[in-house]
Amino acid sequence: MLENLKRILVGRPLASAEAEHQRLPKTIALAVFSSDAISSTAYATEEILHVLVPLAAMAALGYLVPISLIVVFMLAIVSMSYRQTVHAYPHGGGSYVVSRENLGRGPSLVAGASLLVDYILTVAVSVSAGVAAIISAIPEVTEHRVTLGLGLVTLITLANLRGIKESGRVFAAPTYIYILALGSLILIGLFRSYTGSLPPLPVDQEALDAFTGGGVIQGVTLFALLRAFSSGAVALTGIEAISDGVPAFRKPAAKNAAATLTWMAIILATFFFGISLLATRLQPTLSEHETVLSTLGTAVFGRGTVMYIVLQASTAAILVLAANTAYADFPRLSSIIARDGFLPRQFATRGDRLVFSNGIVLLAISAAILLVVFGGTTTALIPLYAVGVFTSFTLSQSGMVRHHLRLKEPGWKRGVAISAVGAVATFIVLLIVAVSKFTIGAWVPAVLIPLIVLLFKGIRRHYDRVNKMLHVEPGWKAPRMNHTVIVLVGRVHRGVLEALAYARSLAPNHLAAVSVVTDDEEQRAIEAQWESYEITVPLEMVHSPYRDLVGSIMKYIDDLDDRWQNDIVTVLIPEFVVTHWWEQLLHNQTALFLKARLLFRPNIVVTSVPVHLDIEEDIGQGG
Repeated sequence: MLENLKRILVGRPLASAEAEHQRLPKTIALAVFSSDAISSTAYATEEILHVLVPLAAMAALGYLVPISLIVVFMLAIVSMSYRQTVHAYPHGGGSYVVSRENLGRGPSLVAGASLLVDYILTVAVSVSAGVAAIISAIPEVTEHRVTLGLGLVTLITLANLRGIKESGRVFAAPTYIYILALGSLILIGLFRSYTGSLPPLPVDQEALDAFTGGGVIQGVTLFALLRAFSSGAVALTGIEAISDGVPAFRKPAAKNAAATLTWMAIILATFFFGISLLATRLQPTLSEHETVLSTLGTAVFGRGTVMYIVLQASTAAILVLAANTAYADFPRLSSIIARDGFLPRQFATRGDRLVFSNGIVLLAISAAILLVVFGGTTTALIPLYAVGVFTSFTLSQSGMVRHHLRLKEPGWKRGVAISAVGAVATFIVLLIVAVSKFTIGAWVPAVLIPLIVLLFKGIRRHYDRVNKMLHVEPGWKAPRMNHTVIVLVGRVHRGVLEALAYARSLAPNHLAAVSVVTDDEEQRAIEAQWESYEITVPLEMVHSPYRDLVGSIMKYIDDLDDRWQNDIVTVLIPEFVVTHWWEQLLHNQTALFLKARLLFRPNIVVTSVPVHLDIEEDIGQGG
């Protein structure tokens, strides 16, 4: 039943030979890998205002265009640097691989941890922003913010478990609808504004007072401007996604990925600056109950019109689906880190739909926890966002500087200049984010990233230790072992007899059956059964007046070690296997606890001898 449900939700298994057919064309790849970056246009401008409006009221709008121009410049530099990364490292991995190959293990682990944290936050921020867009259009669902977010995370997770190509097809349409709707808003809005048919909006004093406190305006300080800039810089999130997922593109993968990255940068820069310019022209009042994009949509299209509904619906869709960028990259990056031995090896294995299922599930659980902890509020999550992003940016571009200096391929001087400028610029932004937002949440990734790096190193130490212990030189031969087999007996039945037959087939040095009894009467009953079945295997009794089966068996094995020079002891446990899972609950689970205890003892092999019981068939025959 569970397998059938899995097939309905996830789809049929895909053979490894079908992996090539799962690669993405540029049109779908733009939707899969760019939705995070493009969707940030829906909230990046608003996040700048959230910092400045409490200090400068409506005058804060005057800072939008200058701050946006600086962000667009940063975007251009970072995009050009990542284009070089795509061509230099076509096997994917982005900042992690660039840092590993050029800066060493330590920086690569920091880059990997930063990206993993960034992708988790991408899901949480995107979903919470999407829910905010839904609430703007349908205020009645405000109190269900977290529930809506968790439901959307579940839907995106199921879509991605079906495979990257299939999820890409689902997410392509909303991305392109959003591009058309937002492009129409900017073009129509600016045209009407500059032609005089759309004057600035009246100030909503009540909403403004909610942000300023209705008191004296403090004024904008340099520190506030830096905080505002760092908030707007979240528009750069997602730029690195394509460099992480180059292998997902159709061949020639690097060329197609670079072209997609260029188009993503152009769309993002145009829309981000366009929204900031339109907001400067129309002067919308920041509101706790409605997004700036919704306010601009109402002014340009009219509330309730088809275009307004399309704008809000596509905004909500792309904000939610922007999480798909993380779903495409988090599992792929975690698989690369796992292959290097810094994450559990399960993350390096593809599921039956040719996706890294374990990484997808971990991402979903982590993002869901963040949504619950921070109440699904975008503004509360944003301060956590940029630290990981700009850490990975800085390390990636620093690594590309080293790459160009090391290889000196054609055009290397230009590459060094671009990457060096980008590394310095993103490092400055990283410092600004860390300092200006440390007390309001930036401390969380600043603490979390080093802890994840320590976790990486601990996992690698474990694998190194295991490999060292398992390693043998060529020609090594295992020594001959003394083998003792014991069969656990509660009462004589078919399962015990089959276990004894199996025990004999192992040809051990010593063979014994063991029964734990609580009193003499129980012992006599077992011995009588043993004699009536004419079993020749010695039956040994272990008395347990306190009815401690597990402890008594453990003590018996200790006595075996003193009695015989055993190199290995095999414990055979006859177990019933019934037709339905709920029937298993009707049987004693002592064997389960015993196996759990014996697992950690050296030189002990625990083997279950299953006895398959078809209860329904037996009932039918009996009738």
